[in-house]
Amino acid sequence: MNVRFLSIAISILALFQIIENVAFAQESVEKIAPINQDALLTARPARTLSEYRLFADMKAQKPAVGVVPYDLQVSLFTDYAHKYRFVYVPEGEKAKYDENEVLQFPVGSVLIKTFAYPADFRKSDQNIRLLETRLLIHQEKGWNAWAYVWNEEQTEAVLKVAGARMDVDWIDHKGNLRQIRYNVPNKNQCKGCHILGKVFSPIGPKARHLNKEYHYMSGPENQLINWSRRGMLEGVPDLEKVQNVPAIDDEKADLNKRARAYLDINCAHCHRREGPASTSGLFLTNGEDNPVHWGYKKRPIAAGRGSGGLLFDIDPGKPENSIIHFRMHSTDPGIMMPETGRTIVHKEGLRLIHEWIEKLK
Repeated sequence: MNVRFLSIAISILALFQIIENVAFAQESVEKIAPINQDALLTARPARTLSEYRLFADMKAQKPAVGVVPYDLQVSLFTDYAHKYRFVYVPEGEKAKYDENEVLQFPVGSVLIKTFAYPADFRKSDQNIRLLETRLLIHQEKGWNAWAYVWNEEQTEAVLKVAGARMDVDWIDHKGNLRQIRYNVPNKNQCKGCHILGKVFSPIGPKARHLNKEYHYMSGPENQLINWSRRGMLEGVPDLEKVQNVPAIDDEKADLNKRARAYLDINCAHCHRREGPASTSGLFLTNGEDNPVHWGYKKRPIAAGRGSGGLLFDIDPGKPENSIIHFRMHSTDPGIMMPETGRTIVHKEGLRLIHEWIEKLK
């Protein structure tokens, strides 16, 4: 057999191998059921999380094709739970950029958030216990929220409209044992935080909180740019024109911006003109530029246990005399703020607000 014939034979074999690999890949794709659009758009929720087919591997939190992971620069504190966030926008549809509010997601979109605890926070990628996965589904009549609680085997999550409570323990970053009674919110509690005006609305995915790099499989990329490149977001201006906020633990960043960003994501869904706490007159959105409205020497509308007998929401230079600090420091259900979503004090957040108020003049 001459060298030329051998070379041709090898090339033919290689070609057959390529064809076989392509056929196998196509067969594998066909075996992966597409996302269940019918279940997403039906008012009656699915009984189990798997029925939506949003994950290729549920236990590993590996999203299905078309479901994109994301993160927020500053996130709502929930008893130190780790959160895995994903977004799904139907193929051929696009979310619209909004300068100040949550991106305008089309009908059929889903925001997915799984709450989990590693057994040891010093080894955050090991022995992870999934607790619940919350879905915000944009249906024809508006957004709907459902909570799914994971079984002990971590193989499935089941719908819990009435909420649930679970004992959780973990080892924190300092090696201390932490224990809590974790609360899965019921349907009404979800509405309590997500009402904007009279409309149910998402809280987190605003451009200023998404304007950061995410480490995708293909490498790091700004999330807004990535979503635009995928064809699932339109209208994003040059990044220089997009608001951004610093991480709360970025000590090189401006203290005022860090504190305002923390209050924006943790408090402003209620404490804003269109929110459930609008009657308080305390408006904590990031763009609020009237100092009295964000608490500076502002007297409370109503006295009582919630005010702790203190005179100002923020008493400049005096954190311990400030109502915001007092309520963040409490775990009493009749005093604490936020009212839901936590059972323990966020020490790092409280420390940030303490330092911020202390340096106000």
